[in-house]
Amino acid sequence: MKFFTDIEFEHKYFLFLLIIIPLLALWYWLKYRKQSYADLKLSDVTGFNGHHGSFKLYLNHILFAVKLLALALLFIAFARPQSSSSKQDVNVEGIDLVMALDISGSMLAEDFKPNRLEVAKSVGVDFIKGRPDDRIGLVVFSGESFTQCPLTTDHDVLIDLFAAVKTGLIDDGTAIGDGLATAVNRLRNSTAISKVIILLTDGVNNMGMIAPLTAAQIAARFNIRVYTIAVGGTGPAPYPFKTNFGTRYQNVDIPIDEPLLKSIAQTTNGQYFRATNKNKLEEIYKEINEMEKTKIDVTEFKRKKDEFLPFVLAAFILLLAEFLIKTLYLRTIP
Repeated sequence: MKFFTDIEFEHKYFLFLLIIIPLLALWYWLKYRKQSYADLKLSDVTGFNGHHGSFKLYLNHILFAVKLLALALLFIAFARPQSSSSKQDVNVEGIDLVMALDISGSMLAEDFKPNRLEVAKSVGVDFIKGRPDDRIGLVVFSGESFTQCPLTTDHDVLIDLFAAVKTGLIDDGTAIGDGLATAVNRLRNSTAISKVIILLTDGVNNMGMIAPLTAAQIAARFNIRVYTIAVGGTGPAPYPFKTNFGTRYQNVDIPIDEPLLKSIAQTTNGQYFRATNKNKLEEIYKEINEMEKTKIDVTEFKRKKDEFLPFVLAAFILLLAEFLIKTLYLRTIP
């Protein structure tokens, strides 16, 4: 029974008194064996065959056992048995996070396989799956920016929208400032303990209405931390060109404005990273994941309830029954 598995004793030392019970039983048995009866000489004991004593004699033994049981119950009651019940309150304080993803044409460069954009999407989805308690949103930008998915805890929907991202959805170019500003706008009214933007790009800001550093200063004012990630190898990258004869590849230089990305991170108390391959990008996301741990408070409540009363009542009922049987049924005439 669950009651006995959850029972605790406040005064365990009283349980040592239970040793008395088998000692009393042994004493009673020895005493009964040593009882002497008057000798009676008979020439024949045939008439006593099959006689094993009266019911009242056995009842006396039973009543002594009842008294021992009542005494054992009282010892247990003295030990103050208590049942305990506990529960846990888990307070999860998630992080509000927006991923700002560059979807300009240069993200089709194939120094990452199959290309930079697909690798960024794949690693980004793995990152989302590892943060189930956070609200996460997605902003995409090239020549302009828009919100692909607002902040949500429905990560299945977010992942589906992430997978649908591709180049050509909006005018080409690299509007880093607009992408960052759109992400900031999604977070500015957040009350989360931590507000974070992960901005991933492979280019130089050449479009948009808002300067990247201006957007970074706005982010800092709203206590939003920005992690910037530059994606791309160190040399010319194979880039696909559509021709009348199919897709042709040409190695092209795709410049990345690393000083700008470092300044954005520094302005917002974030950090700058450079991913030159898929493995490095995975390591970057793991590092960000470790730095931005979700806060989980676990408070345990434990309540104890005294359970000695059932033992006392059971002992009282047994002693009362023993007294009534002995007085009313086994009484002897003086």
